[in-house]
Amino acid sequence: MHLFFILPSTGFLGWQLRAMNSTLFIIGVIGNIISVLVFVSPIPTFWRIVRSRSTEDFEAAPYVLTLLNTLLWLYYGLTKPDGLLIATVNGFGAVMETIYIALFLIYAVDNAKRVKTAKLVAVLDIGFFGVVFAATTFAIGGLDMKIMVIGLICACLSVFMYGSPLTAVRTVIASRSVEYMPFFLSFFLFLNGGVWATYAILDKDVFLGVPNGIGCFLGGIQLVIYAIYRNSKVGSQSHDSDEAAYDASASLLSSEAGRHGQNDVSARV
Repeated sequence: MHLFFILPSTGFLGWQLRAMNSTLFIIGVIGNIISVLVFVSPIPTFWRIVRSRSTEDFEAAPYVLTLLNTLLWLYYGLTKPDGLLIATVNGFGAVMETIYIALFLIYAVDNAKRVKTAKLVAVLDIGFFGVVFAATTFAIGGLDMKIMVIGLICACLSVFMYGSPLTAVRTVIASRSVEYMPFFLSFFLFLNGGVWATYAILDKDVFLGVPNGIGCFLGGIQLVIYAIYRNSKVGSQSHDSDEAAYDASASLLSSEAGRHGQNDVSARV
């Protein structure tokens, strides 16, 4: 892509480079739009929390983990040349997740839950991210090595988050009900992974491509499972299904992030 600026008018080669650069930008913008929709999807849940002035049985752990994921991808996007589109969407995601966590702390059902949330934030979002930032800033020399280390950490965390919805698939198969695997969230998991995987292929970014390629594949599996069991009798939903819905989407990003059953994720943190 850098040759685009060096050889702006070298015939067919210059045209190819300009076309690839434009295509990459367009796909990145589409990925940003989809990821933003995913990040704002929990707003109804938090509107409910604000109205009731209680977090009830909702868990903060998935939001804390998603904040860590967005912070790491934001750092990766700011560090990598031409990583602006990665940075913008994850910057937005980090802001939204911070707001969600702040609401958890304000409206925690009891002090024990508030303390638990604060500890998770301190250990993961401040402690772990701080260690990664300090290590890559002061202990690692060379931009390429720095990008590789940050990208590897981001990819590993994203693969973990993309894999978490498999617990929901197991529940669907066991119960023969799609109650805890909403169609649109499975669809956006598939779509978001596919768009960012395509972006990564064009940008030759293996750290972005591998987790999102896996996410697209797993999202496709969820859609197939949904198609098989969608006509099965579905029981009445509780607010626990709302939690599952957000967490299935929380793992999407990118990075957002994600999004899978909240209780399943909190058990793994």
